Amino acid sequence: MRYNRLGRTGLFVSELCLGTMTFGGAGFFEYMGGLGQDAADPLVKAAADAGVTFFDTANVYSQGLSETITGQAIKNVGLDRHSVVLATKVMGQMGEGANDRGLSRAHIIEQCKASLKRLGTDYIDLYQVHGFDPATPIEETLRALDILVSHGHVRYVGVSNWAAWQVEKALGLSERLNLARFETIQSYYSLAGRDLEREIVPMLADSQMGLLVWSPLAGGFLSGKGDAEGRRATRAFPPVNEARGRAVLDAMRPIAAAHGISLPQVALAWLLARPAVTSVIMGAKRLDQLTDNLAAADVTLSADDVTALDAASALPPEYPGWMQQVQGAGRRVGPNQALTQA
Repeated sequence: MRYNRLGRTGLFVSELCLGTMTFGGAGFFEYMGGLGQDAADPLVKAAADAGVTFFDTANVYSQGLSETITGQAIKNVGLDRHSVVLATKVMGQMGEGANDRGLSRAHIIEQCKASLKRLGTDYIDLYQVHGFDPATPIEETLRALDILVSHGHVRYVGVSNWAAWQVEKALGLSERLNLARFETIQSYYSLAGRDLEREIVPMLADSQMGLLVWSPLAGGFLSGKGDAEGRRATRAFPPVNEARGRAVLDAMRPIAAAHGISLPQVALAWLLARPAVTSVIMGAKRLDQLTDNLAAADVTLSADDVTALDAASALPPEYPGWMQQVQGAGRRVGPNQALTQA
């Protein structure tokens, strides 16, 4: 297991993170797994035994039940709280009222207190806004998060599912107002969905933010089971371009056979080798699934493997990217390098 720096901070996290959306299984999240405490504890222990120090949840997962089970599991398996990096999120609907969701100051501060209680801890290592709230000014959200950091309830803050321009606006406000800034973004990224490479990945390099990947197997699609089996039989999410997805699976199968590994391990190993990726979030219902995913940390794909996977999963050219590629030819240089005239 390797450990990567979290954005610009001095905090390091394991390259694989255990996501706990499968814990609880109430309401909307019932299809994810519905694991109780007895089933969750062995998963947390197996992850920790493999070197995982990073655990991710959210207040909205099973209306807080996932947080409760996650916090208790950390205690039950005897993990030292200070050796664990604990992340959760805020935004989703947590009650019947109009103010029981979103990124207002009121909702953020109220929900942080509730998450701390459910997790059984006095601080959250990474507190992430779970989506973009068009009703709340970004400045209000940032000031609320800064209060939590200043009071010691939260160590670092991050964002999830925002567009590049929204993140850049927030970073500019944080710098101008001297507020705690977003250090990470949690985004969907997989061999079946590389959309964030258009805008998000270049933004991350420019701003020195970390990337936390959710749904690295495209909701189970990259396990090779297809939409008729597994989780996607209940909810085909995230959406997958079927033609490109089938081409990706066709490229993965000979690589998996050559290495003697599973298709999920190929998909995870490809992500772990991407320069922008800080940590990949794994979700599991069963111990054998988790064990298989954890083994991806020991897989090294060859240059030919990566080339084949990149080609099969490549995004179609999109404006203005293709125009900038043409116009920028001959102007891309590294540090202390001179231009070469054609």
